Amino acid sequence: MEKVNFAGVEINKIPMKRLFLSKTMLSGYVLLVIALIGVYELFDLRYFTTVVSAHDAGLNPAEPGMREAMRQAVFGTVGEIDRTLPWTVLIANYMYMVYTGSGIIFLVALAEFMNFRIVAKAAAGFMVAGIAMIFAGLFTIATDLHMLNMHWMLLTPNFKAGMWLMLPLYCTYIPFVLFEIYLILTNKRDWARRLALPILILSLGIDLIEYYIQAKLFAMNTARHLWTEFPALTFYFIISAFVSSLGIMGINAYLVHRKKPEYQSLMELIRKAMLFFICTLALYEIFAYMTVDKDWAFLILFGPFSYVYFLGYILLTLALPFVFVIKPGKPIFTVFASIFVIIGGFIGRYLFVYGGNANPMSNRFGTGYETYDQYAPTVSFIYNSPHLGEIMIVVGSVGVAMIIYKLFDGLFSVGNLREHY
Repeated sequence: MEKVNFAGVEINKIPMKRLFLSKTMLSGYVLLVIALIGVYELFDLRYFTTVVSAHDAGLNPAEPGMREAMRQAVFGTVGEIDRTLPWTVLIANYMYMVYTGSGIIFLVALAEFMNFRIVAKAAAGFMVAGIAMIFAGLFTIATDLHMLNMHWMLLTPNFKAGMWLMLPLYCTYIPFVLFEIYLILTNKRDWARRLALPILILSLGIDLIEYYIQAKLFAMNTARHLWTEFPALTFYFIISAFVSSLGIMGINAYLVHRKKPEYQSLMELIRKAMLFFICTLALYEIFAYMTVDKDWAFLILFGPFSYVYFLGYILLTLALPFVFVIKPGKPIFTVFASIFVIIGGFIGRYLFVYGGNANPMSNRFGTGYETYDQYAPTVSFIYNSPHLGEIMIVVGSVGVAMIIYKLFDGLFSVGNLREHY
């Protein structure tokens, strides 16, 4: 393919039709349209739903429709928009996408620093997959933040707010990673390896800062102390993200490199890493649920979330992948394990977010509203399923990642194995 050199980077002279109308891009467009429909649904609920006024309530206080409008105004029952459920599937998807993407970048930077040449050959594609997932996560959280009001984060910054801290965080991190991708694409391996350690440190810092931000946000209601008592939560996010990240890397390796000579070695390395982090995560799960509040532990392990926990999270994230990667074998087994950990990893994030919302009425401190049971009216609403609009946004966020990755690959061939030594 004919190429154009710009700032040392070889850019493919690819026809616009081939770049923007490939099967992958068309699939991404379909998913993106689904996401936009979901965004419309949420905007309609948040900004354009009929609101009951004091005048209306005074004129027709006993009308059934008025009572329903008052109930909606006070409690709300539309998933993420529900006032009793400020954390649901959009937050779970944001955490999953951003942590998994950051995990991929961290693992690639670690492999670069440790001079794993087989990973270095595929580093560009892996890093682009990571940055694409981060953008998909940011798309989700931007929707959750009510995009019509996001400009106030710039006009009236609150430097102590956890959500505001994301702005300087990603404004620093994303350009840094893009520069590392630039060094890889321009074959500046010496500089890329020198930059690997700062990226490694920055990636770890991102995870630590992300936990700090999430801790501020998850502390909205101290009664939800599954989130505040989970031991070493930073490391839980990091370890579980590594498992999901290796799943994405395994799928990427299969789709992009399966016909290339280094495929076997690459998948074997992914298999070994996945086995290590699956075992580490399993040990952490045992320790965690022996440590957290027993009411929350029983709620997750033996209550309404038990089926999701054991048949969704434990089976898909730990048990089945362990069976497939415990012994060296055909790379297809690692592919199966990758599919399971990707699905199971999302279920784990969903379970963590919803599990923390499951019992917000506990009398943790014995003071204030908890003593007088003022939260009792919301009991019947705490198990609401996500709104259809939220589900569509989550599904559509996959399209965001696909489109970003395919654009990078179409222009720069990031899926090609590169020999730099």
